[in-house]
Amino acid sequence: MTTPPDLVRPRGLTRRGFLRGAAVTLVAGGAGGAWALDRFVIQHPEVANASSRWSATTAATTTPPAATANAAATGSTVSVQKVVQGSGAATVTYYVADLQLGAGTDLRAAFASDTFGENIVADTSEIARQNGALWAINGDYYGFRDTGIVIRNGVAFRDRGARQGLAVSRDGTLSLYDETATNAGALVADGVWHTLSFGPGMVAGGAVVAGIDDVEVDTNVGNHSIQGYQPRTGLGMIDARHLVAVVVDGRSSGYSRGVTMTEFAGIFVGLGVQVAYNLDGGGSSVMFYDDALASNPLGRGQERATSDILYVAG
Repeated sequence: MTTPPDLVRPRGLTRRGFLRGAAVTLVAGGAGGAWALDRFVIQHPEVANASSRWSATTAATTTPPAATANAAATGSTVSVQKVVQGSGAATVTYYVADLQLGAGTDLRAAFASDTFGENIVADTSEIARQNGALWAINGDYYGFRDTGIVIRNGVAFRDRGARQGLAVSRDGTLSLYDETATNAGALVADGVWHTLSFGPGMVAGGAVVAGIDDVEVDTNVGNHSIQGYQPRTGLGMIDARHLVAVVVDGRSSGYSRGVTMTEFAGIFVGLGVQVAYNLDGGGSSVMFYDDALASNPLGRGQERATSDILYVAG
């Protein structure tokens, strides 16, 4: 069978993979090391030129360096606010993006190197600039796992339900759902524009979800616990087409200690959201705005590469 031109199979090494310390440690471990390299380091491209699969386009515009700017290409409005709470070792610094979308589909997604697959990564700011983003955050880092339902810009790329996901519909609404109770085809048919597969869901019906401080995601080798005081990225909905995203800096004493999952959910409840979902965090947590980093990853301004972003064009 002839391989379609947008399906590729070459494999190479990625910088992000080597940052997963456990995988590096296993390199010298014979069969176990080979497995770790293949699973967490070596690139496994599946769909090249992924953007050709969807019709959403970006348009380059000049955006004024103000705290509020109109994304002229989409009719959406984005504003970003920095918030500092507490003092000393208890200081928490986070960034709130208020997204007033002209259409639900104005919230777009992009992959590192415009390629869907495992262990293919780039900095959030690099992916954002390549796609003409006014504003962006890191996504769910789908490329570090081989499970979950992955729909981006209305196109299904993976259909292996495994956990609680977030569905972003074309009408600009967010909903929590059980990946194992449906499939990618049904979700696309129902008007789902994106799915995110990380979690947990933090807010439902305007209230903090009970038990989220006990949930772990991706507890396999090489992963950091999502519990405790951590840098975090999340997305929430106040109303249809009115979304908020929050990025919390962390792991930096005196600048920002990070927040627990329940504290993170509380930030969203305070913003008036009806539903909110936790995305990839830790060193991946980044907010980009107006051609620069808005957040300060790990208090050092140093990004950690990821596989995907959510963005609004500028």
